[in-house]
Amino acid sequence: MSPAPDDVAAVVVNYNGGEYLADCIRSLRGEGVDTIVVVDNASTDGSLERLTRADPAVQAIRLPRNLGYGTAANRGVAATGTPYVLVMNADTVVEPGMVKGLLAALERDPQLGVVAPRLDNPDGTLYPSVRHFPNLGDAIGHAFLVDLAPNNRFTRRYRMLDWDHREARRVDWVSGACFLARRAALDAVGGFDEAYFMYLEDVDLCWRLGRAGWYSGYEPTAGVMHVQGVSTARVPYRMVVAHHRSMLRFWWRSTTPSHRLLAPIVGLGVAVRAGSELARRALEARRAG
Repeated sequence: MSPAPDDVAAVVVNYNGGEYLADCIRSLRGEGVDTIVVVDNASTDGSLERLTRADPAVQAIRLPRNLGYGTAANRGVAATGTPYVLVMNADTVVEPGMVKGLLAALERDPQLGVVAPRLDNPDGTLYPSVRHFPNLGDAIGHAFLVDLAPNNRFTRRYRMLDWDHREARRVDWVSGACFLARRAALDAVGGFDEAYFMYLEDVDLCWRLGRAGWYSGYEPTAGVMHVQGVSTARVPYRMVVAHHRSMLRFWWRSTTPSHRLLAPIVGLGVAVRAGSELARRALEARRAG
């Protein structure tokens, strides 16, 4: 028997998602998803309370403090029992047919552990949500050139910008903003690594799935609109630090023992990039104020 929306539970991670959270849940209801778990990372904007009044059937899990995206997602997955779990940001809205499209992709390729939809920006442009695992050269080139020259060859290769995103395929990793996972695959690797507070937890998950024999996939006929950075924009400096700490963690985990000898140089490079990003954001905040 083919899987159906009843076989899917949605886990939505919320942190001060505002009205976007309600829009997300309404779109899931429109897709026929009955089991929805919202894991709230100690929001202070009242978004969870407004949602539960409007939709009492939502299962709400309130965390005592912001534990990060991966930890919250793991708590939500543990509260469900369906064979497929849709993991999502609160600032996403699923397009009609998205759930069925992702289920069909998993049915076509039994080796897929996770599959992600096409992510669209609010203006309708494509967000490059599936990417390569970068080698050290591409990682360095992308990190230091993306702000100055967004179309540089390192970024284009890493973000797969020269590939036709209308094509379904296996990919190295998919964005954690929205993906459908087989529970068996998540169980095989223990879900997200909770040592990551924010950023690269999705890269790490797909990397570990690959080592366990599962693949990650992309299905462009399934679409999701994603508003970038609704939660992270509230604490930008903390997110910069978290992002760069996650970079180091994933590099150390995924690199070869011989390349780990470069740890002092890589660490210095990451620190320089983090410092420049903090300075850039502080300057932008001063100009805006």
